[in-house]
Amino acid sequence: MLSAFVSAFRTPDLRRKLLFTLGIIVIFRLGTFLPAPGVSYRNVQQCLSEAGSADLLSMLNMFSGGAMFQLSVFALGIMPYITASIIVQLLRVVIPRFEELHKEGQSGTAKLTQYTRYLTIGLAIMQSAVVITVANSSLFLGCTVDPFPDTSAGMVLMAILTMTAGTGLIMWMGEQITERGVGNGMSILIFSGICASFPPAMGQVLRSNNGVQNFIFIVALFLAITVVVVFVEQSQRRIPVQYAKRVIGRRTYGGSTTYIPIKINMANVIPVIFASSLLSLPTMAIQFGDPNAGWVQWLSQNYNPNSALYLTTFAILIIFFAFFYTSITFNPDEVADNMKRYGGFIPGIRAGAPTARYLKNVITRITWVGSFYLATIALIPTVIFSEMGITMMAFGGTSIIIIVGVGLQTVKDIDAQLQQRHYEGFLR
Repeated sequence: MLSAFVSAFRTPDLRRKLLFTLGIIVIFRLGTFLPAPGVSYRNVQQCLSEAGSADLLSMLNMFSGGAMFQLSVFALGIMPYITASIIVQLLRVVIPRFEELHKEGQSGTAKLTQYTRYLTIGLAIMQSAVVITVANSSLFLGCTVDPFPDTSAGMVLMAILTMTAGTGLIMWMGEQITERGVGNGMSILIFSGICASFPPAMGQVLRSNNGVQNFIFIVALFLAITVVVVFVEQSQRRIPVQYAKRVIGRRTYGGSTTYIPIKINMANVIPVIFASSLLSLPTMAIQFGDPNAGWVQWLSQNYNPNSALYLTTFAILIIFFAFFYTSITFNPDEVADNMKRYGGFIPGIRAGAPTARYLKNVITRITWVGSFYLATIALIPTVIFSEMGITMMAFGGTSIIIIVGVGLQTVKDIDAQLQQRHYEGFLR
């Protein structure tokens, strides 16, 4: 692996991409500690040291790399963009125009991306208003000072605009990593934010009762989950495909045998991220509602990451988004039509509609396995750590699966670029 890193940095193009990605990550981390206008940095640090927070807010803070509890310009993190992406993809099922844009290719995708950006800014305005509104009340539970002392209309508006601009900048940086760097930009930023929360969380574990034993257990569990995730992510169902020979003029085309690789988990970590994003909505509803209202108290009691209702809803959403995202990224009818157009067929299966039905059945069975795998890996660490009395979001199943999944996919991207230049890559 070290030799592959050396080879990667010796390749000019790949070195520029890696350094560009690292530079964006550094800017993202610096913005995490830059306070928004009107925020008292001293009061924020005092609140962090003496107060607690809501569990779901802790999850949002983890995804933002700690920026939310710092009330920084990047306080919202990447979550508005993720929420906007979910909404736009769901609208493809409801609005035929969106589905037509998706089928138009690059131009239609660019238009959908533009809609996603507009929606991201709108959501960022609403979410930044919520954060500023609850900064002095329920963002830090039990804090004796005000993190946002100046609550005048002008200062509040300035803070909202600044956080919204920060979200726009994060969205732009993620897209730049995707285009000019290595890996998926949005996933890389989430990955860096979660990784940044691990060192302080590990420090708290070591300082707690039975700290050394808990630390060893956490490391061992992380290694075990990493092995399982890598094994499953590398697994795939290979469907054989044969192409008939065609004689055009004096040349013979086709006659080859290949396969369609279908991963067990075709959606990667997207269902986990989408499910976590949707489960943040009850927190926003709680902040806007009357604390004495029955529905607000019910949500506060039942929708915390350690409750059975929360874990059940989380698992159901992961399974749903696994099927939903797989259906979007893999279209059996389109694959069957392309195979028929070029003279390809699956041995023992007729071309056309029978091939599409066969592919649908295979995808459905594999997606069931992949979705339950995702839900299990995401929930088991959370349940185990809850029984141990460890409630920090950094050690939840969501963070573990995102770190391992994004890390593995990024290594694959680097490996693919190394193989193009005839270098030995990371994976064997």
